[in-house]
Parts: sequence; C-alpha cells; structure tokens
Amino acid sequence: MTTIHDLDFTKGLDLILHTPGGGTAATESIVDYLRNMFGTDIRAIIPQIAMSGGTMIACACKSILMGNQSSLGPIDPIFRGIPAHGVIEEFKQAYKECKADSAKIPLWQPIIAKYHPTLIGECNKAIKWAEEMIEEWLLSGMLKDDPKAKTKIKKIKKELGDHALTKSHERHLSSVKCEEAGLVIEKMEDNPNLQDAILSVHHACMHTFSQTNAYKIIENHNGKAYVLQAR
Repeated sequence: MTTIHDLDFTKGLDLILHTPGGGTAATESIVDYLRNMFGTDIRAIIPQIAMSGGTMIACACKSILMGNQSSLGPIDPIFRGIPAHGVIEEFKQAYKECKADSAKIPLWQPIIAKYHPTLIGECNKAIKWAEEMIEEWLLSGMLKDDPKAKTKIKKIKKELGDHALTKSHERHLSSVKCEEAGLVIEKMEDNPNLQDAILSVHHACMHTFSQTNAYKIIENHNGKAYVLQAR
C-alpha cells in the first residue's frame, strides 16, 4: 500500500516479480488489493523466477512477460511444509495397499500416525482454494475475451497444479512450457531496450540482497520503497 500510494491508477501496472512464493492467503490479498487499484490492467514481468504464489499472482494479470531465462512454477499448495497433493496420494496408496494385503498395515501405521487427524480435509480444502482462485482470476482477467477460456483454464490448472504431473513443487517451468499450457506469454527478447531495463532493475535488487541484510523489497518507479531487513 505504501508503494502504490500516489500512483496514477489509470495507467495500469507493470509488476516485476521475483519471488520463491508464499502463502495462499497472502497471495489472494495481494491480488485483491492490486485489482481493486488497477482493475485487470496489470502485466506481470518475470526477470528470473516467480514460483508458487508468484505464479498465481502472474496468472491474475492480463499477460506475463518472460525471457528465455525466466521461470514460473507449480501452484499446487504446500500445507504444513509438505505438498497437499502428495499427502492425498500417500493416503490413497496406503488405503489401496492395506485393503489388498493386511500385512501392509503395520508398515503404513507409523507413517499415517504422524499426520494430524484433520490433515486430509485441510489438504483437500487447500487444493480446492488454489484451483478456484486461479480459475476466477484467469476467467476475469487473462482469458476473459477468449471463447475457449474454460478449456484453456482446465489445461492450465492441470499443467501447473497437478502434482502427479509436475512431480515437484520446486520445478521450473519455462516460458515455452507456460505458453503451451495456455497462458498469455510475451517474449522479453522481442523488445531489447525493455529487456535491458528489466534486467538492470533485477540485477540491482539481487546485488542489494547479496550485499545487505535486505530480504524483501517492494519499490515503485518513483523511488518509494518498502524494505525488510534481517536483524
């Protein structure tokens, strides 16, 4: 809110993202606030990576500007440090194996016993929440004028959110892969001057991270910044 204050909201927003991701609730709040200020006139710019929640924010924009070196990541939710999809898969595997062979019960019991009683339900809710957010944002933003929007959204949710397909929450998805999934991708290399400006900002931030105690920076083009530093 500090860095958005006093900007001309009628000009839209170019949002440069470099993030390993974050919680679903925080992601939803950021998107809700930015859309309240700029509507859907927001373009995501990814100089290097925007993983997990960063990918979800990018999907809420009208387009995503990426370079050959840029990556988005899977949007399957992480619940209490583990992939929610992974927990569901493991429970299904345990049920299947124990039903087929009762001798497997003692093997699975200590594994399942480590999980909280409500874990399955919470994981299912987390998955549904993430999928509903992405579908709503794509339908009202990036793909709102696309006659094949629903078909594309179904594919995007599968390509980005299916843990069985992506195999790892840390997997990097290139601009080509993201475009094939159905996202609206702009090529950074098509505009060398813009690419140079974007990477200059990115490198300046990365040098700041490596040489100072700063670990989070939110800054606008007018120089107004919000910086968090480790004590």
